[in-house]
Order: sequence, then structure tokens, then C-alpha cells
Amino acid sequence: MRQEKDSLGVLELPDEAYYGIQTLRAVQNYPISGLRPHPTFIRAYALLKKACARANERAGALKPEISKLIQEVCDEIIEGQLRDQFVVDVFQAGAGTSTNMNVNEVIANRALEKSGAPRGQFDKISPNDHVNMSQSTNDTYPTAMRLSALLMLRERLYPAMETLRKSFLEKSNEFADAVKSGRTHLQDAVPITLGQEFGAWREMMIRHTERIEAAERDIQMLGIGGSAAGSGLNTPAGYKKYVVEELHQLTGLDVKSSIDLFEAMQSLAPFVHLMSAIKNLALDIIKISADLRLMCSGPMTGLAEITLPAVQPGSSIMPGKVNPSILEMVSQVAMHVVGSETAVSYASQGGQLELNVMMPMVQFNIAFSIEIFSNTMEVMARKCIDGIVCDRERMRHYAESSGSLVTALAPEIGYLKAAEIGKESLKTRRSIREIVLERNLMDEKHLSTVLDVEKMANGL
Repeated sequence: MRQEKDSLGVLELPDEAYYGIQTLRAVQNYPISGLRPHPTFIRAYALLKKACARANERAGALKPEISKLIQEVCDEIIEGQLRDQFVVDVFQAGAGTSTNMNVNEVIANRALEKSGAPRGQFDKISPNDHVNMSQSTNDTYPTAMRLSALLMLRERLYPAMETLRKSFLEKSNEFADAVKSGRTHLQDAVPITLGQEFGAWREMMIRHTERIEAAERDIQMLGIGGSAAGSGLNTPAGYKKYVVEELHQLTGLDVKSSIDLFEAMQSLAPFVHLMSAIKNLALDIIKISADLRLMCSGPMTGLAEITLPAVQPGSSIMPGKVNPSILEMVSQVAMHVVGSETAVSYASQGGQLELNVMMPMVQFNIAFSIEIFSNTMEVMARKCIDGIVCDRERMRHYAESSGSLVTALAPEIGYLKAAEIGKESLKTRRSIREIVLERNLMDEKHLSTVLDVEKMANGL
């Protein structure tokens, strides 16, 4: 064991621990969920600490030899090392001070070890005076949140959305000529093709990507350099400009300094903007999942227009039953994302005066939502959408027996007369074609042209 001291006193830590006394206090104070920060968030924090070390060195505030050691440790963390040392629960005191100090202490102790000094000898390399130089939790934590979100969008969410979009595109092409009955208000409507339904879902993915990209531009504005309250107290000249330049070089992200650093600390609106855009996508994914579950309902007593890949037995008591298991999982995850957006929105109005301290919960919900939602869309594409087959004969039967075919007759015989035929067809269970011919309202050849379901599906 070794001893470390902070402003509250002295505690013993295991010799092998790279984290320090403030981290240990947080572990003791917040045994809440057992959940730890997302690896991308820790990587983002290390990227930020590296950029800050470079900026402080450029500004002449940090000795080059200490800057070099800090940067080397940051590189180790960025590469995935030392991850077991970030042990503070995601639910912690406001603002994220415990996580910031966890990062500072790990970097300082590892830097000390690399220099040949024992861990905890902070008079040589200090978590506060050196690793946290020119910084505060109040500007580093929200900056790391922004970097993490931007990285996860590029590395996780956008690729998953593109995978699902491509799956919808492939099915829209495969089913382009598969005519079926449309349905509005869950009632029979004019014919469409199954390909048109999948094409609509493909377009949804494109539009949602654009919406999330618009929110991403809001996230790119950084408050780093604001220090404790936004004034930049204890930061050297040029530091704010340097750290943003270094972050851009290290990450390739199009980050910029916020116009007003006070605003950047007080408002979580950019995170609400992003989470709302992701929630919007989740709502459409729930709708798509419900549509597919309706279309595959049955198989003997439902619509049974499509068949989903069988991924597991569906019942512990009914032999041979197969359920839309993947889609049920998809809906649950998307519903969780919707709930996370609500939590983020409440947090946005939960700050007071110069700082919104609800950031740790916001960070967790955004990272967790992007992670599980990205995984879900990949699984949805590969284990469900790609393997869908349709029953063309059954769908065509539904389309040709639908009373909504009278819609195509309205321009020929008038709306009211077409409505009468529709009512009679529904009452007598006779086809539209049969009733029209019986009443001598149209010759058979012309009627066949008018009631051509392929042409109707394509608006011809």
C-alpha cells in the first residue's frame, strides 16, 4: 500500500493502482451502478489532455520534459492501455470532477513511473498542477463529451445507419415489382409495391443522417479554455487557440472554439439537439419494426406477406413457433433511446448560474445510446432485413381483392358511384371487377387497364 494526501486528509491506496486519492474517494462515495465510463469517452479525455499538454508547452507554461511524459501516457490510454484504472461510477457528483481527477491521477502516476519516480510523488509531476494545468473540470469534461460524441458518431452510429440503409436499398430493388395492398389507418388502401415500402425506409435513413449531421455541427463548438467559469482564469496567452488547433490535428475533427465560453459552460443545448436527432431516428425505427411485425404476422392467421429469418425458437410451450425476435429487441432498444433523450432534456434545464453540473448523466446516456443503438441497427440489418422473403402470390391476392381499387374508377365513373361499388363489394364479398362488369359500367378490356395493380402501384 501507499499513502496519498489531498485537502481532506490521507488515504491508503494499493501500490499497483495508477489512480489516486480523489479517485478512491469517488469510488467510496458513489457505489451506484457498477457502470464505468465508455472507452471512447476515456480516449477522448486522453486526446484532450494530450492537446492541453501541447498547448501549455507552446504557451511556455509547461516544461517540455513533463509535457512529453504526459503525452506519452495519453498515447497509451488512447491505444487502449490502463482502461482498468478508470473506476469511477458514471453516476457521480455533478460536473464530472471525479472522472477528471481519475484521468489526471492515472496520467500523473504513470508519468511518474515512466520517469523513474514512485507513484504518488506529486511534487515532481502533479495531477492538478501539471496534467490539469490551465484547465478545470468545468471546461474539460464538456469538451471531452463533445469529442466523444463526435468520435462515436463517425465510428459507430453513421456506419451502422449506412449498413441499415444499404439493406433497405437492396430489398427495395429486390421487391420493386412485388405488388401488395397499401394500408392507411390499418385499412385497405390503393396498391403499392413492397419495394416502395423499403424504399421509404431507405430514404428515412438518409434524412435522419442529415438531421444528426446538423446536430453534430452544434457539438463541434468547444468551451475549452474557459477554465472554471468561462473567463479563462489561470490560462496563459494563446492557450485557448493552441488547444483547439492541437485537438484538430490529433483527431481530424472540425472543432472550433465557442464564440462565448460562458455560454458553453452553462448550456447543454447542443447535447439535447444531438440526442433529440437520435431519438427522432429511434422513433422511426420503432415504426419500421412494427410495420415488419405486422407484415409477418401469422403465419396462418395474420397478413403473412413476408417471412423473417428464424433466429431462435419462439416459445417454451408451443412447438415450432417462431417469433419476430430481432424486431422485438430493436423496438426495446429504440424505446430506451427515447427515454434517454428525456433524461438528457431534464438535465439540460438542471444547471444553475455559471455551470450545468448534470453532465455525467448526459455523457452516459449519449454514449450508451449511441453504442446500443449502433449495435442494434447492425444486427437488424444482418439478422433480419437481409434475410426477408415475401409471398408475392399472397400479396397480389390482397391487392386485387381490396375494395380500395375503386379509387382508380373514380375518374371514370365518378366518386359517388365508385363508393357505391366499393360498399357493395365489401358487403357481398364480390370483386370490384365483377360488379362493374355486371352493371355494364365499363367494357372488360378498358376495365382491365384501369384496374391494373402494377400501374396503380406506380401511379400510372
